Amino acid sequence: MNFIFISPAFPTNYYNFCDRLKRNGVTVLGIGDTPYQELKQAVRDSLTEYYKVNSLESYDEVYRAVAFFAFKYGKIDFLESNNEYWLRQDAKLRTDFNIPGAKLDDVISFTSKSLMKDYYIQAGIPVARYIFCNSFEEDMKFIAEVGYPVVVKPNVGVGAAATYKIKNEEDLKNFYKVGVQVPYIMEEFIEGNITSLDGICDSNSNIVFCDNEVFPPSIMDIVNENLEVAYYVNKEVPDDLYTAGLKVLKAFHIHSRYFHLEFFRLSKDKPGLGKIGDIVALEVNMRPPGGPAPDLINFGQSVDTYQIYADIICYDKIKNVSLEYPKYYCCYIARRDRLNYKYTYETIKAMYPTQIVMHERLSDVLAGAMGNEYFAAKFEHFEDVEKFKSIVLEKI
Repeated sequence: MNFIFISPAFPTNYYNFCDRLKRNGVTVLGIGDTPYQELKQAVRDSLTEYYKVNSLESYDEVYRAVAFFAFKYGKIDFLESNNEYWLRQDAKLRTDFNIPGAKLDDVISFTSKSLMKDYYIQAGIPVARYIFCNSFEEDMKFIAEVGYPVVVKPNVGVGAAATYKIKNEEDLKNFYKVGVQVPYIMEEFIEGNITSLDGICDSNSNIVFCDNEVFPPSIMDIVNENLEVAYYVNKEVPDDLYTAGLKVLKAFHIHSRYFHLEFFRLSKDKPGLGKIGDIVALEVNMRPPGGPAPDLINFGQSVDTYQIYADIICYDKIKNVSLEYPKYYCCYIARRDRLNYKYTYETIKAMYPTQIVMHERLSDVLAGAMGNEYFAAKFEHFEDVEKFKSIVLEKI
């Protein structure tokens, strides 16, 4: 089997997908813009061959790299980056080279925030009302229906980038003064916590592994206001979330992918959408959750999701991973460089010598949504998560 992996060196943990595929006997062919001599040894070891392009943004360059691998190795069985930024380019390459997997038309449906709502409706999951931001006057008519605040965001975008809360007429005027460079949509505001169903599905859209992450109410505010970040991998997956996620996967016809499905859990009743505690659709992301989240899932669920992904690609079932190990709450607490914290990493590590599983600084590309420096730790009891969070974020 020949598998082309786009950008194996970034994010820094994604070489693990390549490594597990290679362990399963797959010929793993990497395409990236990092010079080969600058790749970490672990990345090099995870690949059968690497093709360096000047820019992954250049479709012609990446196209030539795929053509080279197809000429040298024969039929390409899979092409993937597992990275939302490259999903459409991945799909175009699969379309142009007739590689199995989601084609361009498929990917447009789950990268467009407006189109994905139709699929949520097909799945029977409530969605927020929306319009396209065509004019100030039309937007004001919509706001008259749903009330302030509303949220505006690019119809196609990554995470909470360029997403804003409009609280009054002046905010809307300022939004239009800046200039709308890409298609934006406006949605009614939903009060609730963000919760996600993450996992891996087989070729028939059946869930073979999943977990639940619970996030703060507004990732949008974290990005726009440079706030601290705290979320956690839950011990267990709530039944209603699992049911909703399975319906979404079937509606989108998602096959053999790592997925990250985001929902609101209402914190107050919302007429037309549901009662407090109900699930409302947010966004569908047909790639792993961002940053080091796959590693947090591994620590919390005592599994290796990189290996599960490789097994699904190779065998369409889990072959080399047991799901019978202990489960924990695994939390992610991230600091901001602009703030002064009471405790150093060394002090916190001494307090939690066995619970801390990861500690790193994030690249500037990820820091906006994920924080500058993060601590990840796992605990058996949720109250210990709250205590750990308060210690990591305590200020001088």
